Amino acid sequence: MGDHTNKRIGFLLERTTRIAKLSFTKAFKNLEVDITPEQWIVIDTVNKNGTMSQKAIGQLSFKNAPTISRIIDNLVKKGLVDRIGEQGDRRKTSISVTESGKELILRCQAEVDKLRDLSWDGLTDSDYEDFTRILDTVFGNFERYE
Repeated sequence: MGDHTNKRIGFLLERTTRIAKLSFTKAFKNLEVDITPEQWIVIDTVNKNGTMSQKAIGQLSFKNAPTISRIIDNLVKKGLVDRIGEQGDRRKTSISVTESGKELILRCQAEVDKLRDLSWDGLTDSDYEDFTRILDTVFGNFERYE
C-alpha cells in the first residue's frame, strides 16, 4: 500500500460520469425524446428483465427507493411505464413497460448502442474486464466505509 492521497478517484469518476450523462442527454434531445439518462436506465432495466418490483429495479440500477420512486413517477406520467398493483396489497406494485415505452426504446436503441460503442473506442475486451474488476474493487472498498 502506497500513498494514494494524490489519486483522485472521485474526480475521475465524476468527470467521466458527467460527460457520459451529457452525451446521452444530448442524444435523447437530438432524437426529440423526452427522457433523461436516469430514466433510460430504469426503462431499459424493466424492458430487459420484464415486469418487476420497484425494489428490484433499485437494486439493479443502484438507486435508492426515493430516487427510483421519483423516476418511476415521471415515467408513469409520460406513459412509458405502468404500475401494476398486486391483489390483496395495494402497497406492492410491479412496473412494466407500456407500448409507448417500447416504441421509445426502439427509437433510442441504435443511438444508445452507438454511444456505448463510442465509449469503448480504442479499448479491448481485456480492458473492459480490467475496468470492471477495478471499479468493482473500488465499489467494494467504499461499501466497507462506515
